[in-house]
Parts: sequence; structure tokens; C-alpha cells
Amino acid sequence: MSDDEQMDMGGDEGFDGEYDPDEINYEDMDRPEGADEEEALNDQTNGDETMIIESGQPADADLQPRTGKAAKPNAVRVTTPYMTKYERARVLGTRALQISMNAPVLVPVEGETDPLEIALKELAAKKIPLVIRRYLPDNSFEDWKVEELILQE
Repeated sequence: MSDDEQMDMGGDEGFDGEYDPDEINYEDMDRPEGADEEEALNDQTNGDETMIIESGQPADADLQPRTGKAAKPNAVRVTTPYMTKYERARVLGTRALQISMNAPVLVPVEGETDPLEIALKELAAKKIPLVIRRYLPDNSFEDWKVEELILQE
């Protein structure tokens, strides 16, 4: 095939090779049905604007119907108060990303510029404003603030 020939890929009838962004009518593009409810269900903050980090997933997440009601965490906690290495990694990564995107730093920086090192300092000082949500086998969950959890060395 020479450089002058074009392959016929189909589906380009009426396409003159020029892209005109003014031809797209964005007002006609509808959001999927129920998108507002989906956004409300995916809102991952609690009442005081603290971000929730989920640890695991509910066992039967696909089997349970989604309702508009927000579930409440268990009143009595049954899981251990120790932060797992997986939770620690997720918390540090999330907080380092926030710091790299100019979130306020909650500890004295002392010339440190690496977001991960700053997140480690915040974790050691228990100043990270995140909540870890642990799902249990019965589809209930527990919320633990980072400052409540015991760090393992």
C-alpha cells in the first residue's frame, strides 16, 4: 500500500478529515439516569468533611440493592485497634497525594519537600484527618479514625 492510498476502515462517511469542536452540542448529551443518586452514594466524606478510606469491600456488594439511605457504622467495635500494613500504605499514599496537591500540612515541615516524608511525619504525630472504614463479613462496617489506631513498628 502506498502512502497516497488510504485504508477503508468504514464508519467515516461524511467525515472530511477536519475536526470542528463547535459541531458538538454538549447540551444534548444527557447524564445517565440516576447519576445524581450515584454521586450521593459515592460521596466518601462524613459529616465533618473527613475523608473515608475503605479497607476491603462489603462481602455481597453486588447482591445488595442500593438505597439512598446512608448506613451507620457498628456501635460496638469488634476488630483490632491496630492499623494493618495495608491500611498504613493506603493512608500514607492518600495523604501524600493530598499534600502534593497543596493540601495544608498539619505538622512542622522543617525544610522537608517530599510529600511521602511529610505524610510519615503526620502519621507519627497522629495528625492525619482520615477515617478507615473496615467492612465485616455480615456487610456491616466499622469506622476508625487514624488517630485512634495503634501503629505497629
